[in-house]
Amino acid sequence: MTVTRKSKAEIEKMRRAGRIVAEVLALIESSLRPGVSTAELDRLAEAHIRAAGGIPSFKGYLGGGRYGSGPGAFPASTCISLDDEVVHGIPGDREIRAGQIVSVDAGAILDGWHGDAARTFLVGEVGAEARELVETTQLAMMAGIAAAVPGATIWDIGAAVEDVAGSYGIVRHFVGHGIGTQMHEEPQVPNYRGPSKGLKLEPGICLAIEPMLTLGDEEVFVKKDGWTVATRDGSLAAHFEHTIAVTADGPRILTTV
Repeated sequence: MTVTRKSKAEIEKMRRAGRIVAEVLALIESSLRPGVSTAELDRLAEAHIRAAGGIPSFKGYLGGGRYGSGPGAFPASTCISLDDEVVHGIPGDREIRAGQIVSVDAGAILDGWHGDAARTFLVGEVGAEARELVETTQLAMMAGIAAAVPGATIWDIGAAVEDVAGSYGIVRHFVGHGIGTQMHEEPQVPNYRGPSKGLKLEPGICLAIEPMLTLGDEEVFVKKDGWTVATRDGSLAAHFEHTIAVTADGPRILTTV
């Protein structure tokens, strides 16, 4: 396993890419309303990324046929997943409805460096269970980020996420990852306690930390489009992600406005 440590100058480049991603998610949040299609949200996202001088990380991405990574290239600039869909939802004609939860994953490349982040949004009034799921998933992500300090290990991040997740289902098929000049780099970052401590964290290591929690169990399946992953039991799912850099002063979130 080769893990690259980024210089301060390289982290600043990732920060610029990360800011674009954060702006995209803020734009989608402000545009999210009943009746808007997921394709329209995706068009807004792509236009913003390109206007900022970036390239969508996801559009044309080749998953190599891995689980939840279809046989061809991903056709959109964002992943938009609704209700029981966990990740990799393909934007299209579906219109957003009041009461839904909507998970949006976005990525941008700027000057060769990636930013990657995700948020789950509530559309209008949603039930208490759904609201608590979304809030807990965000808190679990923040706990994982707080654990990403020099001297800690990848295991510590997963343990922090798992402790906050509590009784919610933790999707194990998909984990966080290293990030830099490639969207997916080593190491993998599980959202649960792994069998070993894993990599010891040092300043300059950059990670995408992204828990995915469900109201049911952890089992998922891939829909017929080859990309969209949903809960097998039909329970609601939520997804939050930030790109972070491990620094001597603690974790630095790179995907904020």
